[in-house]
Amino acid sequence: MTLSPLDDFPIHQTSQVMRHVATSDRNFYDRYYFNCHAGSDELMLIIGMGQYPNLGVTDAFACVRWRDLHRVVRASREIGDDRMDTRVGPFRVEVVEGLKRLRVVLEDNEHGLSFDLNWEGTIPATMEPRHFIRWQERVIFDSTRMAQTGRWTGHIMIGDERVEVTPDRWQGTRDRSWGIRPVGEPEPPGIQSKNAGTFYWLYAPMQFDDHAILCIVQEDEKGRRLLEEAVRVWPSGEEEYLGRPEYHPEYAPGTRDVTSATITFSPPGGKPFDLRCTPILPVHLMVGTGYGLEPGWKHGMYQGPEPVVQGVTHTFPEDAARMWGMVDAVGRFEYDGNVGYGLYEYWALGPHPSFPE
Repeated sequence: MTLSPLDDFPIHQTSQVMRHVATSDRNFYDRYYFNCHAGSDELMLIIGMGQYPNLGVTDAFACVRWRDLHRVVRASREIGDDRMDTRVGPFRVEVVEGLKRLRVVLEDNEHGLSFDLNWEGTIPATMEPRHFIRWQERVIFDSTRMAQTGRWTGHIMIGDERVEVTPDRWQGTRDRSWGIRPVGEPEPPGIQSKNAGTFYWLYAPMQFDDHAILCIVQEDEKGRRLLEEAVRVWPSGEEEYLGRPEYHPEYAPGTRDVTSATITFSPPGGKPFDLRCTPILPVHLMVGTGYGLEPGWKHGMYQGPEPVVQGVTHTFPEDAARMWGMVDAVGRFEYDGNVGYGLYEYWALGPHPSFPE
């Protein structure tokens, strides 16, 4: 076993050194996710950084949707001994004040996207329900996640153009998740190829003037709930459970592209209310970022002994046909006179009762 600087902190959970996680499951991961937008269709920036200790890899990406561009910068390296080192090529994440303030940097590079951004949470980081799915006898999801709304300060460079980011306009959401989910190189499918099922998903953390709402819906091919959350959170940390959320998306004809949606909340002992959702600026999260479409670049996939930095650029409308999979959109949310903005993340893959045969 090899020591690392993290071992000098009194945080051990097992008899191992801190660089070794408590499970030998290859799919263990530990990652950051951030998004940045102005509650409009002008720009959305998505940033992720992950560690995969049992695969020996750490990687990062940034994806911006701006004007006619879908641009990605991504980097990967061997994880090494020090898991406190969040640098991946030109990327780094700095925890300035745990659970409150962070700094995210993509240094100047040849791929036409860089930034230096400071995050400050507007509500306390909030734990979400544990995500656990066993499929064909194997645990494929067993993860914990916290979520937070917040504001940004700093700047973004796209090509030669500089976007000033000030907290009066620029907001977003972030999450931290860790545990087990499919990552890295493809495994032999075996029985996992039998009845692959569906992925019917909504994730909508949203920010209003004086509170936030965090909502999750995941269902299987029969419409059974696998995961759900509905909670209203105030800056003080007070939380209100909003009951079982009912999700009703409306799709563009002949597609599974959401044009609008209604979420109905029924707080126990309170008055039910409808929340109207409108995706403003869609970003196809799985294109170029490592979330699964490209066989040569997936989260946790080993790229070789030397650090690798790559850029991917697509343009609209020329490359619109390439845009497929999970959508992370800037969302507008309205209910009872409240108007807010946040992340509207959705995917509807495979059979589901809401789609007629």
